[in-house]
Amino acid sequence: MKLNRTAIGRKGEELARRFFKARKDNIVARNFRTRYGEIDLILRRDRAFRFVEVKYRRSRDYGSPQSSVVRYKQQRIRKTAIYWLQLRHLPLDSEMHFDVLAIDEEGGKVKYEYIEDAF
Repeated sequence: MKLNRTAIGRKGEELARRFFKARKDNIVARNFRTRYGEIDLILRRDRAFRFVEVKYRRSRDYGSPQSSVVRYKQQRIRKTAIYWLQLRHLPLDSEMHFDVLAIDEEGGKVKYEYIEDAF
């Protein structure tokens, strides 16, 4: 069965949610969207916020999941993170980390690579 982009995205997000739940990470926001961009997951670990870009691939035909988080995408995520802090009246000098969760699924086998401080 062929899945459309939305269904593929939802599957990746659900796999990511399970991954962080198993690690007992505190997810404070999901799919935060603005005109600047989108942040898939926002975690709180101690006093730090972790802004996580989730990339899910069912094959390596177009490269690794993490290779698609290019400089332009990184800049959009940073701007969106600052906007998120401002909306919540949180200090802009809050400790922030930008991570990537790369999820590969091939042949029904799921493999995760969590890259902390990816950019």
